[in-house]
Amino acid sequence: MPNLTRILAGVLIALALLLGIFAWTLSRRPVVHPVMPVAQATFPVVVAARVLPAGKPISVDALRVQSLPINPNGAFVDPSMLAGRVPTSDIGADSPVLEAQLSSGIAERIEPGERAVAVRVDESNAVGNRLRPGNFVDVFFTLKREGNGASGAEVERSQARLLMSKVRVLAFGNATPGADNPGDANGMVRTAVLAVPVADVDNLTLAETSGRLVLALRNPKDAEVVDPAAFAATDGVLKIAANAPAGDATQDSTRAAAGVALDQLSGSAGNTAARPQVAPRAVRPTVRVAAAPNENIEVIRGGRAETVAR
Repeated sequence: MPNLTRILAGVLIALALLLGIFAWTLSRRPVVHPVMPVAQATFPVVVAARVLPAGKPISVDALRVQSLPINPNGAFVDPSMLAGRVPTSDIGADSPVLEAQLSSGIAERIEPGERAVAVRVDESNAVGNRLRPGNFVDVFFTLKREGNGASGAEVERSQARLLMSKVRVLAFGNATPGADNPGDANGMVRTAVLAVPVADVDNLTLAETSGRLVLALRNPKDAEVVDPAAFAATDGVLKIAANAPAGDATQDSTRAAAGVALDQLSGSAGNTAARPQVAPRAVRPTVRVAAAPNENIEVIRGGRAETVAR
């Protein structure tokens, strides 16, 4: 009996040693955690369905929404937000359409047939620097008489009149619509950007160069404007061919290319009343009898003196 007990104790000790070795072996193995599959996040982004050429407005059918693993800065999620926008460079097919690739700023606020023109302003001719982008103004200009009214001058008399009515202000100083900087009304403003019809750009630039502009703020509800049919058409610096199509869409650009002269802008061209002609004085010969004893006669004609014998 004692021998059986010893044998059983030895078997238990051996089993304990085996279990200890097995436990130590398991502790040396790296722990492997099960990896759960993670779904990749995607973002809806508007991409070009075909090549979008630079300078041409984007149509909605040229766009589509695609899920991308990234969300680029300036991307769009709705194709309707891009309708009519103009790329500044070509956008390849399947490429995201980004805000940085599109024309923006003042260029987007110019209507067809208009041009953005900057004019010099100061506090006295810009409503005390109270103009703001989006306002409408009437543009007046003044011209001073040239050469003290001498014959042949382009401006025979000082004048002030309305040049253009209901012109939209695109920017005033550093203030632009939708910009983060609202502008400083008390700051020094040097320029205002106006949306000017292309046919009137010549008149505006010539009036600013030769005279002084005044921007008069007006109520946007006031619809009164200058009637161009009330004035005779002015001859351009360049002549337009008689067979030029009158209904051409580029007629305003053609008129702007023809130009305008200062005498046409001031209304002095062909106006004899505005150009008084002074007839030269007739020089009458002055006869003076000399007091010399030989009784010769001195005749003076136009400042030239002659002595003739009597």
